[in-house]
Amino acid sequence: MKKAIFFSLLGLILIIAVLAGGKTLQIRALIDAGANNVFPPTTISSEVATEAQWETTLHAVGAMEAAQGLMITADISGRISAINFSAGSQVSAGDLLVEQETSYELTDLEVAEADKSLSSSNLNRIAKLYDQKLVSRSEYDTARAAFQSANARTESALATLSKKQIVAPFTGRLGLREVNIGQYINAGTPIVSLQAADPMFINFTLPQQHIPSLKAGYDVRVTSDATADKTFVGTISAINTEIDPDTRSVSVQATLANPDGDLLPGMFASVDVVLPQETPVLVIPITSVSYASFGDSVFVIEEKQSEGTEPTLVARQQFVQLGRTRGDFVAVLDGLEAGQRVASAGVFKLRNGAAVALNEEIKSPLSLEPELEDN
Repeated sequence: MKKAIFFSLLGLILIIAVLAGGKTLQIRALIDAGANNVFPPTTISSEVATEAQWETTLHAVGAMEAAQGLMITADISGRISAINFSAGSQVSAGDLLVEQETSYELTDLEVAEADKSLSSSNLNRIAKLYDQKLVSRSEYDTARAAFQSANARTESALATLSKKQIVAPFTGRLGLREVNIGQYINAGTPIVSLQAADPMFINFTLPQQHIPSLKAGYDVRVTSDATADKTFVGTISAINTEIDPDTRSVSVQATLANPDGDLLPGMFASVDVVLPQETPVLVIPITSVSYASFGDSVFVIEEKQSEGTEPTLVARQQFVQLGRTRGDFVAVLDGLEAGQRVASAGVFKLRNGAAVALNEEIKSPLSLEPELEDN
């Protein structure tokens, strides 16, 4: 009985040993296969970090202002009898826009002209009698004063009539109409906005430390999200002579052409002041940068050779400090040297130490001043 139990236990132990040995051999085989397994290289394109000379610019946000612009208002009170313009229309200097009721003014003019005619006749008669020494000097002076008074009343009536005819003071584009025919308006009542939008001013501010770099005549480039496909070029026309005590900034005004009327008064726009001096920079494509909250990095392409093998290309992650961007490029302030090759396409597929294969045919064209393409 004991022998049977002994041989049963021995057989069970042998079976367990055989199974464990087989499983150990399988695990070792898998470990060896994993150690020899190599991921295929990731196909990317690359660019070389190069030195360049970039123009120096000062960036700001400004507001557009018409070279000439105002709200046309009534000079005197009266009822509107005619409106001779359409909202949004282009008008020339002197065009009649609004007519006010003039019946009372015409009557006053007739009375004034009648008084002027009578006083003129009296003055002529008195003047002849005065020359003949038949009337005194005081009578002559009284007649002349009466004529001058009547003439002044006539001129006043004519001026009042003229103010009842509201005209465009300069050439420009009208805004929305704010009055109606038959409406009684007082002096100063807004009628319509008139803006001469070519040329345009753009007003912006810059910190006071940039004042030594600014001069009238420097070029500016202006863009707006309302005209995303256009860049407007102008020049600085005026720099304020005082600093804002609250913001410690200086106000600057630039003038730019607006022949198509794309820019409107009050529109916000981005402004770049182009300074004459250039700055040396190290540049790489923006697509080379892997942006992250803990730091921006690029993948430097390097050769790696193990003993007894052919050299291969690998990607080494390198953290960098970035500067300003221009077009499809970004300036690198620290972390790279000129001549180093970095991945420019397929960066999102890379990891530190990954093998790579270069295919420069998948590159996208790069430009300092890329143009938007219509779909």
